[in-house]
Amino acid sequence: MFEIKKALYIVPTPIGNMDDITVRACEVLKLVDYICAEDTRHSLPLLEGIGVSSPKLISYHDHNETEKAEKIISIIKDGYSVALISDAGTPMVSDPGYHLVSACVKDNIPVFPLPGACAAITALCASGMPSDRFSFEGFLPVKEKMLRDRLTSLVKEPRTMIFYEAPRRVLDTAKILAEVFGDREVMIARELTKTFETKYYTTCSKLYDVLNSDPNVQKGEMVIILAPYREKEINDVPDEAVKMMNLLKGELSPKKVCEIVAKIYGLRKNQLYKYFLEQIHEGASEEYVDDE
Repeated sequence: MFEIKKALYIVPTPIGNMDDITVRACEVLKLVDYICAEDTRHSLPLLEGIGVSSPKLISYHDHNETEKAEKIISIIKDGYSVALISDAGTPMVSDPGYHLVSACVKDNIPVFPLPGACAAITALCASGMPSDRFSFEGFLPVKEKMLRDRLTSLVKEPRTMIFYEAPRRVLDTAKILAEVFGDREVMIARELTKTFETKYYTTCSKLYDVLNSDPNVQKGEMVIILAPYREKEINDVPDEAVKMMNLLKGELSPKKVCEIVAKIYGLRKNQLYKYFLEQIHEGASEEYVDDE
């Protein structure tokens, strides 16, 4: 049996597949006194589906979160427990909740965050991009100039970048991504965890054509994963990878060496081949381009 305290609980909900809600999230939502929901009508089917009968719902969204935060603080101080949920995913990740949590922290009210579904992390895990360092940029600006300015400011961002984008804007965004980032690698995940989950792996220069060829592209929310900036990619090869290439160079062809080392260390094959060509084996021919 879970012990519910006089506190605020941050409870992630599924981003598509209803089976992704955790056991702990279900128990908390059943036991708390009040549930703050971004859209109470949207949340009711989920709550009913996990066995929450007659939930005491408080509407909490972008337009009322500042004024509602004071009310919720008072409820908790009166000895009640409150859970915060959004329409999908983890609250406060491009969803309301910041003002409430900030107010709780200032008032020394305990805040218990539950781990759970998050579209940004789910997409990153399937992107094939570096995940040791990444930057979550949220939703991109709607107006073209602001969008171009925002993306231009990120051209030399050394971390993998994560964006959310609405389907009706994604084709316009793809055009500007091509202008700003050229042949930079990009992945877009659509309808994550749902029946028609789709992922597009390409470069920014080709993204518009790839998306435009799919008649269903404007259905479902999207996550954009953009590769980080690499100033001197050819020299950005870990020492361990260099040692491995030197060990294998006498046993295998240059192409096979680079394929194996790229797989072991999560690197790009062309990056390794350029390094191999210039630093290890001058006799290799410059022809290996099959991972572009």
